[in-house]
Amino acid sequence: MNVVILAAGQGKRMRSGLPKVLHRIAGRPMLAHVIDSARQLLAADRGEATDAALAARGHRIVVVVGHGADAVRDAFGGEAELQWVVQEPQLGTGHAVGLAAPLLDGDGATIVLYGDVPLVKVDTLRTLAAAAAAGGVAVLTQRLADPTGYGRIVRGADGTIVRIVEQRDASPDEQRIDEVNTGIVVAPTGPLKRWLAALDCRNAQQEYYLTDIVTAALRDGVRVNGVTLADPDEAAGVNSRAQLAAAERYAQSRIARALMDAGATLLDPARIDVRGRLDVGRDVTIDVGCIFEGAVELGDRVTVGPYCVLRDVRVAAGTEILGFSHLDGAQVGADARLGPFARLRPGAEIGDRVHIGNFVEVKASLVEAGAKANHLAYIGDARVGAGTNIGAGTIVANYDGVNKHRTDIGKNVLVGSNVVLVAPVTVGDDATVGAGSTVSRDVPAGELTVARARQATIRGWQRPKRKPKPAS
Repeated sequence: MNVVILAAGQGKRMRSGLPKVLHRIAGRPMLAHVIDSARQLLAADRGEATDAALAARGHRIVVVVGHGADAVRDAFGGEAELQWVVQEPQLGTGHAVGLAAPLLDGDGATIVLYGDVPLVKVDTLRTLAAAAAAGGVAVLTQRLADPTGYGRIVRGADGTIVRIVEQRDASPDEQRIDEVNTGIVVAPTGPLKRWLAALDCRNAQQEYYLTDIVTAALRDGVRVNGVTLADPDEAAGVNSRAQLAAAERYAQSRIARALMDAGATLLDPARIDVRGRLDVGRDVTIDVGCIFEGAVELGDRVTVGPYCVLRDVRVAAGTEILGFSHLDGAQVGADARLGPFARLRPGAEIGDRVHIGNFVEVKASLVEAGAKANHLAYIGDARVGAGTNIGAGTIVANYDGVNKHRTDIGKNVLVGSNVVLVAPVTVGDDATVGAGSTVSRDVPAGELTVARARQATIRGWQRPKRKPKPAS
């Protein structure tokens, strides 16, 4: 099977310098969703599942671009199985598919998809392909309460499609039909090439309509079946910011249902945003307003409090993430407790049973099992040993203005409040660092170290007084 994806439109109603198909839904460009669906469809068709296997069998996915063609190609430049065709000028859908036709394998069928119709399910496409089996044509349709602007589906007495008529060319009776064309079609590739070559532009818009292949197929005695979507939102196109927002909400509702089916509890399924991939174990609980970006994995019984942001994070079983915490590029062990208002930056590795409290930031550091930093601390480029307690207001001063330096804090260390550890420095196991110390040399194991100025009282000192303002 071949796939042709039409992605040449400018999207004037988007009022954007970004090509329409690069606008994002669920964290990814619209076109990426369509390409993924095409890959899955082809992988099932060939019994292969990897990009390398798809590429090895030839370029079967052809993307037709136009407006912003270079930007679109650059966004997917490393994907070897894609071939690109530029449509310039843009003379309609039939013209676009006709430009792709020389790149199509003549055997089997071709399915036409759209870069701005990003949320059609792969199962739907498989059903459509099955309806075109044995050399037939199949058209994906939907029923709309208001079909204005869409091509109408005209069916015969036997239920097959006999014509697709565009809005501007439809008679009053045809305009009352509520079944419309989504534009997605499957056709046998050999005849499709012949039908495309015979298209003309004698219509109200003076464009080459892909839908006219239906007439050509019927003229050749080829059956045209229609597959009607149960959920019309699945094939909703995106041509404006409002439609982009509606598609985002629809995509998020599908993701939310899948998460709940996988065993997660969402306290409000309408208030979660997954902008990438979120894998959940059993009995995960996610509160409202959370955002998940990149690849996030939550183990069994993980709880995520309200308004957290997790990006490229792995969290092991039983960990609790309290509200308003921000985790980015981190790994978290089992039964840990983070937040509220905790921040983990890239390279943070949090061990089992660790407590990272409110307004604590960890970056490029290993915090070993059972360690605690409960309040107002910064740990950067460091190792914190198992069982160590970091006091409130403590920071690791890891940057000298040019380079970053490492700090190594041993096991079962007690670091008092408002301590500055000036890297590079090593704190031995079981050491204690007194509150308010500025430590710039290694701390021996098992000893108390205090590094602060001696307290003094200045007798008779007078606080400065304000001078009275001159009278106005």
